[in-house]
Amino acid sequence: MSQEKARLVIVGIGDDGLAGLTDPARRTIADADMLLGAQSTLDLVGKTAGQQVALEADMPAALRQVREAMNAQRPVLVSGGDPLFYGVARYLCDRLGKDHFEVVPHVSSMQLAFARVKESWEDAYLTSMAGRPLESVIDRIRTAEKVGLFSSEDCPPSRLAKALLDRGIDYFKAYICENLGSPDERVTQGELTDIAALDFDPLNVTILVRKPNRPDTVKGSSQYRLFGNPDVAFASSQPKRGLITGAEVRSIALAQLDIRPTSVVWDIGAGSGSVAIEAAQLASSGIVYAIEPEASDLALLNANCEAFGVPNVKPIVGRAPDVLEGLPDPDAIFIGGTGRRVDLVVSAAFARLVPGGRIAINVATIDGLATAHQTLKALASEVELWNVSVARGIEQMDRVRFEATNPTFLLAATKGDQLVD
Repeated sequence: MSQEKARLVIVGIGDDGLAGLTDPARRTIADADMLLGAQSTLDLVGKTAGQQVALEADMPAALRQVREAMNAQRPVLVSGGDPLFYGVARYLCDRLGKDHFEVVPHVSSMQLAFARVKESWEDAYLTSMAGRPLESVIDRIRTAEKVGLFSSEDCPPSRLAKALLDRGIDYFKAYICENLGSPDERVTQGELTDIAALDFDPLNVTILVRKPNRPDTVKGSSQYRLFGNPDVAFASSQPKRGLITGAEVRSIALAQLDIRPTSVVWDIGAGSGSVAIEAAQLASSGIVYAIEPEASDLALLNANCEAFGVPNVKPIVGRAPDVLEGLPDPDAIFIGGTGRRVDLVVSAAFARLVPGGRIAINVATIDGLATAHQTLKALASEVELWNVSVARGIEQMDRVRFEATNPTFLLAATKGDQLVD
Protein backbone atom coordinates (compact mmCIF):
# COMPACT_ATOMS: atom_id res chain seq x y z
CA MET A 1 0.00 0.00 0.00
CA SER A 2 1.62 3.23 -1.17
CA GLN A 3 1.98 6.14 1.21
CA GLU A 4 -0.30 9.06 0.37
CA LYS A 5 1.58 12.04 -0.97
CA ALA A 6 1.50 15.35 0.86
CA ARG A 7 -0.52 18.23 -0.51
CA LEU A 8 1.56 20.95 -2.10
CA VAL A 9 0.71 24.43 -0.83
CA ILE A 10 1.12 27.11 -3.52
CA VAL A 11 1.62 30.54 -1.96
CA GLY A 12 1.33 33.73 -3.99
CA ILE A 13 3.89 36.41 -3.20
CA GLY A 14 4.43 39.99 -4.34
CA ASP A 15 7.57 41.97 -5.10
CA ASP A 16 7.66 43.11 -1.47
CA GLY A 17 8.39 39.54 -0.40
CA LEU A 18 7.41 38.18 3.00
CA ALA A 19 6.47 41.65 4.25
CA GLY A 20 3.39 41.70 2.04
CA LEU A 21 2.06 38.31 3.20
CA THR A 22 -0.40 37.45 5.93
CA ASP A 23 0.91 35.76 9.08
CA PRO A 24 -0.52 32.34 8.10
CA ALA A 25 1.13 32.55 4.68
CA ARG A 26 4.48 33.46 6.25
CA ARG A 27 4.19 30.52 8.68
CA THR A 28 3.41 28.15 5.81
CA ILE A 29 6.63 29.19 4.07
CA ALA A 30 8.69 29.08 7.26
CA ASP A 31 7.47 25.55 8.14
CA ALA A 32 8.16 24.10 4.69
CA ASP A 33 10.74 21.34 4.51
CA MET A 34 10.84 21.74 0.71
CA LEU A 35 10.38 25.16 -0.88
CA LEU A 36 10.10 25.47 -4.66
CA GLY A 37 9.83 28.46 -6.95
CA ALA A 38 11.49 30.46 -9.68
CA GLN A 39 14.88 31.67 -8.49
CA SER A 40 13.72 35.30 -8.58
CA THR A 41 10.76 34.40 -6.33
CA LEU A 42 12.93 32.41 -3.92
CA ASP A 43 15.20 35.47 -3.68
CA LEU A 44 12.20 37.49 -2.45
CA VAL A 45 11.67 34.95 0.34
CA GLY A 46 15.28 34.78 1.48
CA LYS A 47 16.72 32.01 3.63
CA THR A 48 14.41 29.39 5.12
CA ALA A 49 14.95 26.31 7.26
CA GLY A 50 13.81 23.91 4.54
CA GLN A 51 15.56 22.93 1.35
CA GLN A 52 15.02 25.34 -1.56
CA VAL A 53 14.69 24.15 -5.16
CA ALA A 54 14.71 26.54 -8.11
CA LEU A 55 12.20 25.42 -10.73
CA GLU A 56 13.36 24.87 -14.29
CA ALA A 57 12.01 27.31 -16.88
CA ASP A 58 10.86 24.37 -19.01
CA MET A 59 7.38 23.50 -17.72
CA PRO A 60 7.56 19.69 -18.22
CA ALA A 61 10.88 19.68 -16.31
CA ALA A 62 9.32 21.84 -13.55
CA LEU A 63 6.41 19.40 -13.41
CA ARG A 64 8.86 16.57 -12.68
CA GLN A 65 10.43 18.65 -9.91
CA VAL A 66 7.02 19.21 -8.35
CA ARG A 67 6.25 15.48 -8.45
CA GLU A 68 9.49 14.75 -6.60
CA ALA A 69 8.87 17.52 -4.06
CA MET A 70 5.50 16.01 -3.16
CA ASN A 71 7.39 13.17 -1.46
CA ALA A 72 8.37 15.69 1.24
CA GLN A 73 6.25 16.14 4.38
CA ARG A 74 5.49 19.87 3.97
CA PRO A 75 6.18 20.95 0.38
CA VAL A 76 5.46 24.58 -0.55
CA LEU A 77 5.74 26.39 -3.87
CA VAL A 78 5.99 30.18 -4.04
CA SER A 79 4.64 31.96 -7.12
CA GLY A 80 4.28 35.59 -8.10
CA GLY A 81 0.87 37.20 -7.50
CA ASP A 82 -2.24 35.05 -7.77
CA PRO A 83 -1.04 31.54 -8.75
CA LEU A 84 -4.40 30.74 -10.38
CA PHE A 85 -4.44 33.83 -12.61
CA TYR A 86 -2.16 32.97 -15.54
CA GLY A 87 0.11 31.39 -12.96
CA VAL A 88 1.70 28.03 -12.25
CA ALA A 89 -1.19 26.70 -10.14
CA ARG A 90 -3.52 26.26 -13.09
CA TYR A 91 -0.87 24.35 -15.04
CA LEU A 92 -0.16 22.02 -12.11
CA CYS A 93 -3.81 21.43 -11.19
CA ASP A 94 -4.67 20.59 -14.79
CA ARG A 95 -1.93 18.00 -15.00
CA LEU A 96 -1.76 16.51 -11.52
CA GLY A 97 -5.31 16.96 -10.25
CA LYS A 98 -6.77 19.65 -8.00
CA ASP A 99 -6.96 17.40 -4.93
CA HIS A 100 -3.19 17.48 -4.53
CA PHE A 101 -2.90 21.24 -3.96
CA GLU A 102 -3.86 24.11 -1.71
CA VAL A 103 -3.61 27.65 -3.05
CA VAL A 104 -2.97 30.79 -0.99
CA PRO A 105 -3.38 33.70 -3.43
CA HIS A 106 -1.73 37.09 -3.32
CA VAL A 107 -2.84 40.24 -5.13
CA SER A 108 -2.28 39.73 -8.85
CA SER A 109 -0.15 42.26 -10.71
CA MET A 110 -3.18 42.63 -12.99
CA GLN A 111 -5.26 43.78 -10.02
CA LEU A 112 -2.50 46.17 -8.98
CA ALA A 113 -2.28 47.60 -12.49
CA PHE A 114 -5.99 48.37 -12.70
CA ALA A 115 -5.83 49.88 -9.22
CA ARG A 116 -2.93 52.12 -10.23
CA VAL A 117 -4.85 53.54 -13.21
CA LYS A 118 -8.10 53.66 -11.18
CA GLU A 119 -10.15 51.53 -13.57
CA SER A 120 -12.39 48.58 -12.68
CA TRP A 121 -11.49 45.28 -14.30
CA GLU A 122 -14.77 43.41 -13.96
CA ASP A 123 -15.70 44.07 -17.60
CA ALA A 124 -12.21 43.89 -19.10
CA TYR A 125 -10.77 41.38 -21.57
CA LEU A 126 -7.84 39.83 -19.71
CA THR A 127 -5.19 37.61 -21.24
CA SER A 128 -1.50 36.83 -21.51
CA MET A 129 0.46 37.19 -24.73
CA ALA A 130 2.63 34.19 -23.86
CA GLY A 131 1.89 31.35 -26.27
CA ARG A 132 -1.07 33.11 -27.90
CA PRO A 133 -1.28 34.14 -31.55
CA LEU A 134 -1.15 37.91 -31.90
CA GLU A 135 -3.99 38.01 -34.43
CA SER A 136 -6.46 36.21 -32.17
CA VAL A 137 -5.71 38.64 -29.32
CA ILE A 138 -6.09 41.64 -31.61
CA ASP A 139 -9.48 40.35 -32.78
CA ARG A 140 -10.66 40.40 -29.16
CA ILE A 141 -9.16 43.82 -28.50
CA ARG A 142 -11.07 45.39 -31.44
CA THR A 143 -14.42 45.30 -29.64
CA ALA A 144 -13.31 45.47 -26.01
CA GLU A 145 -13.97 48.43 -23.75
CA LYS A 146 -10.98 47.65 -21.53
CA VAL A 147 -8.07 45.27 -21.94
CA GLY A 148 -5.50 43.92 -19.49
CA LEU A 149 -2.51 42.09 -20.96
CA PHE A 150 0.51 40.31 -19.56
CA SER A 151 3.28 40.97 -22.08
CA SER A 152 5.67 38.33 -23.36
CA GLU A 153 9.24 38.34 -24.59
CA ASP A 154 7.99 37.90 -28.16
CA CYS A 155 5.30 40.58 -27.85
CA PRO A 156 6.33 43.52 -25.64
CA PRO A 157 4.06 46.60 -25.42
CA SER A 158 5.80 48.36 -28.31
CA ARG A 159 5.16 45.49 -30.73
CA LEU A 160 1.52 45.20 -29.65
CA ALA A 161 1.01 48.95 -30.10
CA LYS A 162 2.53 48.86 -33.60
CA ALA A 163 0.38 45.86 -34.56
CA LEU A 164 -2.78 47.63 -33.39
CA LEU A 165 -1.91 50.81 -35.28
CA ASP A 166 -1.11 48.84 -38.45
CA ARG A 167 -4.68 47.51 -38.34
CA GLY A 168 -6.28 50.91 -37.80
CA ILE A 169 -6.95 50.32 -34.11
CA ASP A 170 -5.99 53.70 -32.69
CA TYR A 171 -8.89 54.31 -30.32
CA PHE A 172 -7.36 53.17 -27.01
CA LYS A 173 -5.50 55.04 -24.33
CA ALA A 174 -2.62 52.90 -23.08
CA TYR A 175 -1.09 52.41 -19.65
CA ILE A 176 2.09 50.39 -19.16
CA CYS A 177 2.60 49.40 -15.52
CA GLU A 178 6.12 48.19 -14.73
CA ASN A 179 7.54 46.41 -11.66
CA LEU A 180 4.36 46.78 -9.65
CA GLY A 181 4.93 46.65 -5.90
CA SER A 182 8.67 47.27 -6.26
CA PRO A 183 10.58 50.42 -5.32
CA ASP A 184 11.15 51.11 -9.03
CA GLU A 185 7.47 50.82 -9.94
CA ARG A 186 6.47 53.02 -12.87
CA VAL A 187 3.24 53.71 -14.79
CA THR A 188 3.47 55.21 -18.28
CA GLN A 189 0.34 56.47 -20.02
CA GLY A 190 -0.09 57.75 -23.55
CA GLU A 191 -1.32 57.17 -27.06
CA LEU A 192 -0.48 53.95 -28.87
CA THR A 193 1.85 55.97 -31.09
CA ASP A 194 3.80 56.96 -27.97
CA ILE A 195 3.96 53.40 -26.62
CA ALA A 196 5.15 52.04 -29.98
CA ALA A 197 8.34 54.09 -29.69
CA LEU A 198 9.27 53.11 -26.10
CA ASP A 199 10.97 50.18 -24.37
CA PHE A 200 9.73 48.80 -21.06
CA ASP A 201 10.89 46.45 -18.33
CA PRO A 202 9.91 42.81 -19.06
CA LEU A 203 7.82 42.77 -15.85
CA ASN A 204 4.90 44.83 -17.06
CA VAL A 205 1.14 44.85 -17.47
CA THR A 206 -0.50 46.68 -20.37
CA ILE A 207 -3.93 48.23 -19.90
CA LEU A 208 -5.94 49.63 -22.79
CA VAL A 209 -9.03 51.78 -22.24
CA ARG A 210 -11.29 52.60 -25.19
CA LYS A 211 -11.76 56.31 -25.81
CA PRO A 212 -15.33 57.62 -25.53
CA ASN A 213 -17.68 57.54 -28.52
CA ARG A 214 -15.38 55.49 -30.72
CA PRO A 215 -17.18 52.92 -32.91
CA ASP A 216 -16.36 49.24 -32.93
CA THR A 217 -14.28 48.49 -35.97
CA VAL A 218 -15.05 44.83 -36.23
CA LYS A 219 -14.04 42.81 -39.25
CA GLY A 220 -16.93 41.87 -41.51
CA SER A 221 -18.88 38.87 -40.30
CA SER A 222 -17.37 35.58 -41.41
CA GLN A 223 -19.02 33.59 -44.14
CA TYR A 224 -18.20 30.44 -42.22
CA ARG A 225 -19.85 28.71 -39.27
CA LEU A 226 -18.05 28.18 -35.98
CA PHE A 227 -18.08 24.44 -36.68
CA GLY A 228 -19.95 21.99 -38.90
CA ASN A 229 -19.11 23.82 -42.12
CA PRO A 230 -20.04 21.94 -45.30
CA ASP A 231 -17.29 19.76 -46.72
CA VAL A 232 -17.08 21.89 -49.87
CA ALA A 233 -16.00 24.89 -47.75
CA PHE A 234 -12.56 23.28 -47.47
CA ALA A 235 -10.18 23.05 -50.38
CA SER A 236 -8.99 19.47 -50.86
CA SER A 237 -7.33 17.47 -53.59
CA GLN A 238 -9.87 15.77 -55.83
CA PRO A 239 -8.73 12.16 -55.31
CA LYS A 240 -8.96 12.66 -51.54
CA ARG A 241 -12.12 14.76 -51.34
CA GLY A 242 -14.06 11.80 -49.96
CA LEU A 243 -11.50 11.37 -47.17
CA ILE A 244 -12.25 14.72 -45.49
CA THR A 245 -13.88 14.35 -42.08
CA GLY A 246 -17.54 14.90 -42.91
CA ALA A 247 -19.39 17.84 -41.40
CA GLU A 248 -21.67 15.65 -39.25
CA VAL A 249 -18.84 13.49 -37.87
CA ARG A 250 -16.71 16.60 -37.41
CA SER A 251 -19.44 18.27 -35.36
CA ILE A 252 -19.90 15.24 -33.10
CA ALA A 253 -16.16 14.86 -32.60
CA LEU A 254 -15.65 18.53 -31.73
CA ALA A 255 -18.54 18.39 -29.25
CA GLN A 256 -16.99 15.33 -27.61
CA LEU A 257 -13.58 17.01 -27.34
CA ASP A 258 -15.00 19.73 -25.06
CA ILE A 259 -12.67 22.38 -26.49
CA ARG A 260 -12.38 25.57 -24.43
CA PRO A 261 -11.16 29.02 -25.56
CA THR A 262 -7.64 28.42 -24.21
CA SER A 263 -7.30 24.73 -25.12
CA VAL A 264 -4.21 23.16 -26.66
CA VAL A 265 -5.45 20.75 -29.34
CA TRP A 266 -3.73 18.11 -31.46
CA ASP A 267 -5.24 17.09 -34.81
CA ILE A 268 -3.35 13.97 -35.89
CA GLY A 269 -3.76 13.21 -39.56
CA ALA A 270 -5.01 16.71 -40.26
CA GLY A 271 -5.30 16.37 -44.03
CA SER A 272 -6.61 19.60 -45.49
CA GLY A 273 -7.45 20.83 -41.99
CA SER A 274 -11.24 20.74 -41.55
CA VAL A 275 -11.08 19.55 -37.92
CA ALA A 276 -8.01 21.64 -37.03
CA ILE A 277 -9.59 24.82 -38.39
CA GLU A 278 -12.91 24.42 -36.61
CA ALA A 279 -11.09 23.41 -33.40
CA ALA A 280 -9.06 26.63 -33.74
CA GLN A 281 -12.25 28.67 -34.01
CA LEU A 282 -13.45 27.11 -30.75
CA ALA A 283 -10.03 27.51 -29.09
CA SER A 284 -9.82 31.17 -30.08
CA SER A 285 -7.16 31.98 -27.46
CA GLY A 286 -5.51 28.56 -27.63
CA ILE A 287 -3.53 26.73 -30.29
CA VAL A 288 -4.10 23.75 -32.56
CA TYR A 289 -1.22 21.59 -33.78
CA ALA A 290 -2.17 20.07 -37.15
CA ILE A 291 0.01 17.03 -37.72
CA GLU A 292 0.20 15.82 -41.32
CA PRO A 293 2.92 13.87 -43.19
CA GLU A 294 1.77 14.71 -46.74
CA ALA A 295 3.28 17.91 -48.14
CA SER A 296 0.44 18.31 -50.64
CA ASP A 297 -2.12 18.27 -47.82
CA LEU A 298 -0.09 20.78 -45.82
CA ALA A 299 -0.32 23.24 -48.69
CA LEU A 300 -4.09 22.82 -48.71
CA LEU A 301 -4.21 23.14 -44.92
CA ASN A 302 -2.36 26.47 -45.05
CA ALA A 303 -4.68 27.73 -47.79
CA ASN A 304 -7.76 26.75 -45.77
CA CYS A 305 -6.38 28.39 -42.61
CA GLU A 306 -5.90 31.63 -44.53
CA ALA A 307 -9.40 31.44 -45.98
CA PHE A 308 -10.96 30.87 -42.54
CA GLY A 309 -8.74 33.45 -40.86
CA VAL A 310 -7.40 31.16 -38.11
CA PRO A 311 -3.83 32.14 -37.22
CA ASN A 312 -3.75 29.75 -34.24
CA VAL A 313 -3.30 26.58 -36.32
CA LYS A 314 0.33 25.43 -36.40
CA PRO A 315 1.08 22.81 -39.08
CA ILE A 316 3.53 20.08 -38.05
CA VAL A 317 5.20 18.17 -40.86
CA GLY A 318 5.69 14.52 -40.00
CA ARG A 319 4.07 11.28 -38.97
CA ALA A 320 2.72 10.47 -35.53
CA PRO A 321 3.87 9.28 -33.08
CA ASP A 322 7.36 10.31 -34.25
CA VAL A 323 6.71 14.08 -34.20
CA LEU A 324 4.71 14.30 -30.95
CA GLU A 325 7.62 14.53 -28.51
CA GLY A 326 8.34 18.24 -28.85
CA LEU A 327 4.73 19.44 -28.71
CA PRO A 328 3.02 20.89 -25.59
CA ASP A 329 0.72 18.48 -23.73
CA PRO A 330 -2.77 18.74 -25.25
CA ASP A 331 -6.13 19.31 -23.59
CA ALA A 332 -7.88 17.60 -26.51
CA ILE A 333 -6.78 15.20 -29.26
CA PHE A 334 -8.50 14.28 -32.51
CA ILE A 335 -7.08 11.36 -34.47
CA GLY A 336 -8.36 11.06 -37.99
CA GLY A 337 -5.45 9.49 -39.82
CA THR A 338 -3.25 6.72 -38.43
CA GLY A 339 -2.57 4.41 -41.37
CA ARG A 340 -1.60 1.00 -40.02
CA ARG A 341 -0.22 2.41 -36.75
CA VAL A 342 -3.50 2.86 -34.90
CA ASP A 343 -2.34 1.27 -31.64
CA LEU A 344 1.00 3.11 -31.59
CA VAL A 345 -0.52 6.51 -32.36
CA VAL A 346 -3.40 6.19 -29.89
CA SER A 347 -1.14 4.98 -27.05
CA ALA A 348 1.49 7.68 -27.60
CA ALA A 349 -1.08 10.46 -27.92
CA PHE A 350 -3.11 9.37 -24.89
CA ALA A 351 0.05 9.31 -22.75
CA ARG A 352 0.54 13.02 -23.42
CA LEU A 353 -3.10 14.04 -22.89
CA VAL A 354 -3.56 16.13 -19.74
CA PRO A 355 -5.64 14.59 -16.92
CA GLY A 356 -9.29 15.34 -17.63
CA GLY A 357 -8.55 15.88 -21.32
CA ARG A 358 -10.62 14.30 -24.09
CA ILE A 359 -9.62 12.19 -27.09
CA ALA A 360 -11.75 11.40 -30.15
CA ILE A 361 -10.79 8.94 -32.88
CA ASN A 362 -12.41 8.61 -36.29
CA VAL A 363 -11.85 5.35 -38.20
CA ALA A 364 -13.43 4.14 -41.41
CA THR A 365 -12.97 0.36 -41.22
CA ILE A 366 -14.08 -2.44 -38.89
CA ASP A 367 -10.45 -3.49 -38.41
CA GLY A 368 -9.47 0.06 -37.47
CA LEU A 369 -12.38 0.25 -35.04
CA ALA A 370 -11.40 -3.01 -33.35
CA THR A 371 -7.78 -1.96 -32.91
CA ALA A 372 -8.64 1.57 -31.73
CA HIS A 373 -11.25 0.26 -29.27
CA GLN A 374 -8.94 -2.39 -27.84
CA THR A 375 -6.11 0.11 -27.43
CA LEU A 376 -8.27 2.87 -25.93
CA LYS A 377 -10.08 0.44 -23.61
CA ALA A 378 -6.73 -0.48 -22.04
CA LEU A 379 -6.00 3.20 -21.36
CA ALA A 380 -9.34 4.70 -20.27
CA SER A 381 -11.97 3.45 -17.83
CA GLU A 382 -14.82 4.20 -20.24
CA VAL A 383 -14.88 4.40 -24.03
CA GLU A 384 -17.83 5.77 -26.00
CA LEU A 385 -18.50 4.54 -29.54
CA TRP A 386 -20.70 5.66 -32.43
CA ASN A 387 -21.48 4.24 -35.83
CA VAL A 388 -22.26 7.41 -37.75
CA SER A 389 -24.43 6.82 -40.80
CA VAL A 390 -25.84 9.96 -42.40
CA ALA A 391 -28.04 10.56 -45.42
CA ARG A 392 -28.09 14.10 -46.78
CA GLY A 393 -31.18 15.50 -48.44
CA ILE A 394 -30.86 16.52 -52.08
CA GLU A 395 -33.53 18.45 -53.96
CA GLN A 396 -34.24 17.25 -57.49
CA MET A 397 -36.82 19.24 -59.36
CA ASP A 398 -39.91 19.17 -57.12
CA ARG A 399 -38.78 16.16 -55.07
CA VAL A 400 -36.28 15.42 -52.32
CA ARG A 401 -34.12 12.33 -52.11
CA PHE A 402 -31.53 11.32 -49.56
CA GLU A 403 -27.99 10.36 -50.48
CA ALA A 404 -26.09 8.28 -47.94
CA THR A 405 -22.53 9.16 -46.99
CA ASN A 406 -20.03 6.44 -46.21
CA PRO A 407 -20.62 5.09 -42.68
CA THR A 408 -17.80 5.76 -40.25
CA PHE A 409 -16.92 5.06 -36.63
CA LEU A 410 -16.12 7.46 -33.81
CA LEU A 411 -14.60 6.70 -30.40
CA ALA A 412 -14.13 9.10 -27.47
CA ALA A 413 -12.73 8.87 -23.95
CA THR A 414 -11.60 11.02 -21.02
CA LYS A 415 -8.22 10.66 -19.35
CA GLY A 416 -8.53 10.16 -15.60
CA ASP A 417 -7.22 12.90 -13.32
CA GLN A 418 -5.42 10.67 -10.84
CA LEU A 419 -1.87 11.56 -9.84
CA VAL A 420 0.59 9.29 -11.62
CA ASP A 421 3.71 8.30 -9.69
